[in-house]
Amino acid sequence: MKYLCLIYLDERKLDAFSSSEFDALVKESLDNDERMRESGHYVTSNALQSTQAATSLRMQDGHVSVTDGPFAETKEQLGGFILIEAQDLNDAIRVASRIPPGRLGGVELRPVRDLSAWGAID
Repeated sequence: MKYLCLIYLDERKLDAFSSSEFDALVKESLDNDERMRESGHYVTSNALQSTQAATSLRMQDGHVSVTDGPFAETKEQLGGFILIEAQDLNDAIRVASRIPPGRLGGVELRPVRDLSAWGAID
């Protein structure tokens, strides 16, 4: 089963990192991705730019409203994601608990809905 690991962090903590601390976190994250590949858990991942680069859309009654900034102001922001393949929730928890940027906030695990019955391509 696929699980989406949503990585939330406090952008202020990340912004306070020195360039060497940031580089170390990126390297640790890439090494973790490689371990997940080797174990068969890794599907894909990516980091997100700051919420300062976000654009939000709201659709209502056929109209689209576009605003600069995140959808909602929160203490922790979505900083990235990793899509994994896991045997079950316990396996997903074990894998997600090793995600390095999770130490700056947390990781939300969401099971991915299987839409193959509707003709979706996996």
